[in-house]
Amino acid sequence: MKSHKLLTTAGIGALMFGMTSAAMADNWRYAHEEYEGDVQDVFAVAFKEYIEENSDHSVQIYRFGELGESDDIMEQTQNGILQFVNQSPGFTGSLIPEAQIFFVPYLLPTDEETVIEFFDKSKAINEMFPELYAEQGLELLQMYPEGEMVVTTDEPIDTVDDFENKKIRVMTNPLLSETYNAFGATPTPLPWGEVYGALQTGILDGQENPIFWIQSGGLYEVSPNLVFTGHGWFTTAMMANQDFFDGLSEEDQQLVRDASEAAYDHTIEHIQGLAEEALNKIKEDCDNCTYTRLDEAQMQSLRERAPQVEEAYVEMAGESGAELLEQFKADLEAVTSDEE
Repeated sequence: MKSHKLLTTAGIGALMFGMTSAAMADNWRYAHEEYEGDVQDVFAVAFKEYIEENSDHSVQIYRFGELGESDDIMEQTQNGILQFVNQSPGFTGSLIPEAQIFFVPYLLPTDEETVIEFFDKSKAINEMFPELYAEQGLELLQMYPEGEMVVTTDEPIDTVDDFENKKIRVMTNPLLSETYNAFGATPTPLPWGEVYGALQTGILDGQENPIFWIQSGGLYEVSPNLVFTGHGWFTTAMMANQDFFDGLSEEDQQLVRDASEAAYDHTIEHIQGLAEEALNKIKEDCDNCTYTRLDEAQMQSLRERAPQVEEAYVEMAGESGAELLEQFKADLEAVTSDEE
C-alpha cells in the first residue's frame, strides 16, 4: 500500500506562509483526491500546464493526503486557503445534496462513448449544476467521468444474493448507503485513508471504485474478487473558490475557463481505454484475483431495486433534486436517441 502523508500543523503553516489575498495570488493552489498519475492528477497537471504556458501565474498541485482527506481540502477551498479543488460528488453530497444523483444505480449507462457524450451535452451537468455549486461559494468549472464503478469483495460473487450482509465501504454519502442497502449489503462509510487497512483486517468485506483506482491503490491485494455490476460511473468535479474567481480580472477568468476546458478534453482522451489497461495490470500482478461480470438477468435483479434509491434521492435533495433528476433523464434520453 502506498504511504499516505497526513495533514500536519507544519503542512498548513507551509501552505499559509507568505500567502496574500487569494484573489491577488499569482501562485494558485489546487488540491485533488487521488495519487500522482491518476485521473484527477492528469486533469490537474493539464490545467497547470495550460495556465503556466499562457500566463505568468503558476499552479501548485497537492495530491491525496498532502493536505488531509477530501473533507479537509473542501473546507480549505471554501475558506480561501486553496483556490481550486477537485472533489467527487460522493463527498460533496453532504454539502450539495443534489450532487448525489450520480449514486442512483443504473441511471448512467456503462458504455463509455455514451457517457462521454452525455457529459458533453447534458443541460443538467452544464447549466443546472453550476448554479447549485455557486450557492455554496463554489465556481463549478468542470464535471467529468473517471470510469465505471467496480466492486471488490473478500469472496467471489456468483449471484446478487452473495451481496447479502456484506460490509461494503462507501464514501461518506447517505445516498450511496441507500444504494447498498437496496443491494442487500451493509454499507459502511469510511474515509479513504482507512480503507486498505480495514479490508486487510476484515473490518470491511468489500468496497467500490473505478478499476484504475483499484489498481493504483492496490485494493486488489486485500480485496481480490472484482465484480462488474454495471451500476454506475465514478464522477468528479473541479471547482474554484467563488470569491477568488470573482476577484480575478476578466482576462484571468477566461484563462481559467480555457484551462479547465483544455484539461477536460485531455482527460476525456486519457480515460478511453484506461479501464482495460488497469485491469490487465491487475491480471498480470494477481494470481488469486477473480473477475465476475454480472449477466443481464442478475443486473436486472439489482436494477429493479433502483426506484427506492431514486425515492430516497428526491427526499434528500428536495424539489431542486427532483427537477435535476427529470432533466438528467431527459438528457440521457436525448443522447441514447441520437445513437439509434
